[in-house]
Amino acid sequence: MVDVGTKPDTERLAVARGEIVMRPETLALIQAGALKKGDVLTIAQLAGMMAAKRTADLIPLCHPLPLTHVAVDLELDPDLPGVRVTAAVRTVAKTGVEMEALTAVAVAALTVYDMAKAAEKTMRIQNIRLIEKHGGRSGDVVNE
Repeated sequence: MVDVGTKPDTERLAVARGEIVMRPETLALIQAGALKKGDVLTIAQLAGMMAAKRTADLIPLCHPLPLTHVAVDLELDPDLPGVRVTAAVRTVAKTGVEMEALTAVAVAALTVYDMAKAAEKTMRIQNIRLIEKHGGRSGDVVNE
């Protein structure tokens, strides 16, 4: 692990986003709540939040961080067609929360896939990326 012991605690924020693309029929099933496994969006949101909290257990050499806020939003987008996933994570710590935001998006998208795979196995998880980060020595980064 990188030694961050001499760095000061500062407020950190990271926002990540990704998409899961599917057939319009699958999106309609999610929107109608008609999949056997239940409420896809609520369960995927919860999975993303839980994943952010467990990032250090999943990513080797990632520092465990005391998260002060995790928000995961899933938006149905008929133009994809599919679901857009956005995660925002905050902490006050010596290192940033980019990995936590990215992990939240990835796991939320994987949960959508898992819950809808009985209806469609051709869904694509794509374009998981850091949208912005604030705080820390490297300052602010806004990619979109």
